Amino acid sequence: MVRKTNGLAARLIEVCPVNIFKAGADASSVVVVEDNVDECTLCDLCMQACADGVKVVKLYES
Repeated sequence: MVRKTNGLAARLIEVCPVNIFKAGADASSVVVVEDNVDECTLCDLCMQACADGVKVVKLYES
């Protein structure tokens, strides 16, 4: 989804307040920064930017 939507990778990098996403190998991809994942505030900005391409998994919920 991210690769298929022009500008979406940059948008995900821009909206995340804790830098969970960084630029991938090309301009149309992102990489998850594993060291920052636990800093997620569940602000939902990435979901608003790309509901079909981002999935937030809450490990503390069953």
